Amino acid sequence: MSEHTLDLVWNRQSPGFSYEEFNRDHLLIFNERNRVCASAAPAYHGNAECVDPEQAFVASLASCHMLTFLAIASKKGFVVNSYRDHATGVLGRNDQRKPAITNVKLQPSVVFDKEHAPTADQYESLHERAHDTCFISNSIAQCVKVETAPEMSVE
Repeated sequence: MSEHTLDLVWNRQSPGFSYEEFNRDHLLIFNERNRVCASAAPAYHGNAECVDPEQAFVASLASCHMLTFLAIASKKGFVVNSYRDHATGVLGRNDQRKPAITNVKLQPSVVFDKEHAPTADQYESLHERAHDTCFISNSIAQCVKVETAPEMSVE
Protein backbone atom coordinates (compact mmCIF):
# COMPACT_ATOMS: atom_id res chain seq x y z
CA MET A 1 0.00 0.00 0.00
CA SER A 2 1.20 3.56 0.54
CA GLU A 3 2.25 5.90 3.31
CA HIS A 4 0.88 9.41 3.77
CA THR A 5 2.66 12.07 5.81
CA LEU A 6 2.35 15.68 6.82
CA ASP A 7 4.35 18.07 8.95
CA LEU A 8 2.55 19.87 11.76
CA VAL A 9 4.19 23.02 13.16
CA TRP A 10 3.05 24.94 16.25
CA ASN A 11 4.88 27.66 18.20
CA ARG A 12 3.76 29.45 21.35
CA GLN A 13 2.87 33.06 20.59
CA SER A 14 1.59 34.22 23.98
CA PRO A 15 3.66 35.18 27.01
CA GLY A 16 1.76 32.75 29.22
CA PHE A 17 0.57 29.24 28.72
CA SER A 18 -2.78 29.11 30.51
CA TYR A 19 -5.61 27.19 28.85
CA GLU A 20 -7.42 30.41 27.99
CA GLU A 21 -4.48 32.21 26.40
CA PHE A 22 -2.25 29.77 24.53
CA ASN A 23 -2.67 30.00 20.78
CA ARG A 24 -4.19 27.09 18.93
CA ASP A 25 -3.12 28.11 15.41
CA HIS A 26 -0.71 25.76 13.68
CA LEU A 27 0.35 24.81 10.18
CA LEU A 28 -0.35 21.57 8.38
CA ILE A 29 2.25 21.17 5.67
CA PHE A 30 1.68 18.62 2.92
CA ASN A 31 4.43 17.65 0.48
CA GLU A 32 6.70 20.40 1.85
CA ARG A 33 4.76 23.14 0.05
CA ASN A 34 0.99 22.98 0.55
CA ARG A 35 0.25 24.82 3.78
CA VAL A 36 -3.06 24.84 5.57
CA CYS A 37 -3.84 27.06 8.55
CA ALA A 38 -5.31 24.89 11.29
CA SER A 39 -6.62 25.63 14.76
CA ALA A 40 -9.05 24.36 17.35
CA ALA A 41 -12.76 24.90 16.80
CA PRO A 42 -13.89 28.35 18.01
CA ALA A 43 -15.71 26.71 20.95
CA TYR A 44 -12.28 25.58 22.17
CA HIS A 45 -10.56 28.97 21.82
CA GLY A 46 -9.59 28.35 18.20
CA ASN A 47 -9.37 30.63 15.20
CA ALA A 48 -12.49 30.51 13.00
CA GLU A 49 -10.35 31.58 10.01
CA CYS A 50 -8.52 28.23 10.08
CA VAL A 51 -9.69 24.68 9.55
CA ASP A 52 -10.28 22.73 12.75
CA PRO A 53 -9.61 18.99 13.20
CA GLU A 54 -13.31 18.14 13.10
CA GLN A 55 -13.73 19.97 9.77
CA ALA A 56 -10.63 18.25 8.40
CA PHE A 57 -12.07 14.88 9.42
CA VAL A 58 -15.36 15.57 7.64
CA ALA A 59 -13.48 16.96 4.63
CA SER A 60 -11.34 13.82 4.36
CA LEU A 61 -14.46 11.63 4.33
CA ALA A 62 -16.24 13.79 1.75
CA SER A 63 -13.17 14.00 -0.46
CA CYS A 64 -12.49 10.26 -0.26
CA HIS A 65 -16.12 9.45 -1.09
CA MET A 66 -16.07 11.81 -4.08
CA LEU A 67 -12.78 10.50 -5.46
CA THR A 68 -13.94 6.90 -5.06
CA PHE A 69 -17.30 7.74 -6.67
CA LEU A 70 -15.58 9.42 -9.64
CA ALA A 71 -13.24 6.44 -10.11
CA ILE A 72 -16.10 3.94 -10.07
CA ALA A 73 -18.27 6.10 -12.36
CA SER A 74 -15.46 6.48 -14.91
CA LYS A 75 -14.75 2.74 -14.91
CA LYS A 76 -18.46 2.09 -15.53
CA GLY A 77 -18.47 4.46 -18.52
CA PHE A 78 -20.43 7.28 -16.92
CA VAL A 79 -19.28 10.88 -17.39
CA VAL A 80 -19.50 13.26 -14.42
CA ASN A 81 -19.57 16.98 -15.25
CA SER A 82 -19.66 18.26 -11.67
CA TYR A 83 -19.86 17.03 -8.11
CA ARG A 84 -20.76 19.09 -5.04
CA ASP A 85 -21.25 18.00 -1.47
CA HIS A 86 -22.50 19.65 1.68
CA ALA A 87 -21.03 17.42 4.37
CA THR A 88 -21.87 17.69 8.07
CA GLY A 89 -20.19 16.09 11.07
CA VAL A 90 -21.78 15.91 14.51
CA LEU A 91 -19.61 16.05 17.62
CA GLY A 92 -21.16 13.98 20.38
CA ARG A 93 -20.22 11.09 22.64
CA ASN A 94 -19.42 7.57 21.50
CA ASP A 95 -20.42 4.31 23.21
CA GLN A 96 -17.59 4.76 25.73
CA ARG A 97 -18.99 8.26 26.54
CA LYS A 98 -15.90 9.91 25.02
CA PRO A 99 -16.18 12.98 22.78
CA ALA A 100 -16.19 11.89 19.14
CA ILE A 101 -17.54 12.71 15.71
CA THR A 102 -20.53 10.40 16.06
CA ASN A 103 -22.19 11.00 12.72
CA VAL A 104 -21.13 12.27 9.32
CA LYS A 105 -23.71 13.08 6.68
CA LEU A 106 -22.62 13.44 3.06
CA GLN A 107 -25.08 15.12 0.69
CA PRO A 108 -23.57 14.84 -2.77
CA SER A 109 -25.18 16.41 -5.80
CA VAL A 110 -23.83 15.07 -9.08
CA VAL A 111 -24.32 16.30 -12.63
CA PHE A 112 -23.71 13.78 -15.40
CA ASP A 113 -23.26 14.20 -19.12
CA LYS A 114 -26.65 13.42 -20.69
CA GLU A 115 -25.14 10.90 -23.11
CA HIS A 116 -23.36 8.99 -20.33
CA ALA A 117 -25.64 9.13 -17.29
CA PRO A 118 -26.65 6.26 -14.99
CA THR A 119 -30.20 5.27 -14.14
CA ALA A 120 -31.46 6.18 -10.67
CA ASP A 121 -30.69 2.65 -9.44
CA GLN A 122 -27.19 2.75 -10.93
CA TYR A 123 -26.65 6.16 -9.31
CA GLU A 124 -27.55 4.78 -5.87
CA SER A 125 -25.29 1.79 -6.49
CA LEU A 126 -22.37 4.07 -7.39
CA HIS A 127 -22.71 5.84 -4.03
CA GLU A 128 -23.06 2.55 -2.15
CA ARG A 129 -19.92 1.16 -3.77
CA ALA A 130 -18.05 4.42 -3.16
CA HIS A 131 -18.99 4.30 0.52
CA ASP A 132 -18.03 0.63 0.81
CA THR A 133 -14.61 1.13 -0.81
CA CYS A 134 -13.59 4.59 0.45
CA PHE A 135 -10.33 4.19 2.40
CA ILE A 136 -11.27 6.78 5.00
CA SER A 137 -14.77 5.47 5.74
CA ASN A 138 -13.29 1.99 6.10
CA SER A 139 -10.83 3.39 8.67
CA ILE A 140 -13.38 4.67 11.18
CA ALA A 141 -16.00 3.10 13.40
CA GLN A 142 -18.53 5.93 13.53
CA CYS A 143 -21.64 6.29 11.42
CA VAL A 144 -21.28 7.76 7.94
CA LYS A 145 -24.50 8.31 6.03
CA VAL A 146 -24.64 9.22 2.35
CA GLU A 147 -27.82 11.10 1.46
CA THR A 148 -28.09 11.37 -2.28
CA ALA A 149 -30.14 14.16 -3.79
CA PRO A 150 -33.67 13.04 -4.71
CA GLU A 151 -32.71 13.47 -8.34
CA MET A 152 -29.41 13.45 -10.10
CA SER A 153 -28.90 16.00 -12.85
CA VAL A 154 -27.81 15.54 -16.43
CA GLU A 155 -26.53 18.13 -18.88
